[in-house]
Amino acid sequence: KSGGSSLATSISDAETKIPQVESAIKETGSTILSLKADVKQHQKDRDDAKAAMKDATSLREKEASEFADYEAECNANLKAMTGAIAALEKGMGGSFIQTPAAGLLQKVAEAADLIDSDREVITAFLSNGYAPQSGQITGILKQMKDTWTSDLNKATETEAKAKADYEGLMKAKTKEVYALRS
Repeated sequence: KSGGSSLATSISDAETKIPQVESAIKETGSTILSLKADVKQHQKDRDDAKAAMKDATSLREKEASEFADYEAECNANLKAMTGAIAALEKGMGGSFIQTPAAGLLQKVAEAADLIDSDREVITAFLSNGYAPQSGQITGILKQMKDTWTSDLNKATETEAKAKADYEGLMKAKTKEVYALRS
């Protein structure tokens, strides 16, 4: 008699709990689906962050290489101009045009952003040797040197900013990838 009553109470309690358990199962299933979707999205976000890091690294390497080439060219041009200015100031115009620096200076003068009359004066000097207008040539060369120095300083500042921006981006993306790890 007592077993039947106890069994009836257990059945009644179980029948009351069945809807609660079914509801909990549905809720857990929904939570699992939501978490799986979140994991999938996090994996996509992590892959996107890694791709962005790879692209940024590739671009940074290209920019750094271009800057290194530009810097080397500028330094060579500045060295040539410095040598030419020193030679002209010492009165060595004729012997200067026999040096390799004169050839480099010719290339710089052709490529530089000069007004045509200044380019012609420098070209004539480098073709004919020392001329009375060497003071004018020295002035042109000093102006070119100042311009190249200024341009190189600006490029150096731009390069430093690009490098700092890249490092900041990489730090942020690394944190993002770490946070989104599986």
